[in-house]
Amino acid sequence: MAHVLRFVQRFRPADERAFLALEAQFAALERKKGWPRGRRMRPYAGREPVHTLVWECEFESLAGAQAALARMAGDPGHEKLLKKQVPYFLDAYTEIYVVLDL
Repeated sequence: MAHVLRFVQRFRPADERAFLALEAQFAALERKKGWPRGRRMRPYAGREPVHTLVWECEFESLAGAQAALARMAGDPGHEKLLKKQVPYFLDAYTEIYVVLDL
């Protein structure tokens, strides 16, 4: 059963440029490491404010999503970038969804 892993990060509007520059480095790290390429989105209309970044990626299983989380958490390069980006966060959370095949 497929699962979607999502990171939702609301950042300070005044820090948009610096936040997105770091996010570009995360995208480069994904490509370099051969990790699943997540899709990055910003709200145009909806519940979340426009100064929110959503990263999401679909996995074939819950185990695949959990393995991706573990790879990211255990990677020194990811940790280094995250430490630089966290000061810009107003809020951040991780979600995992089950894809329903109805």
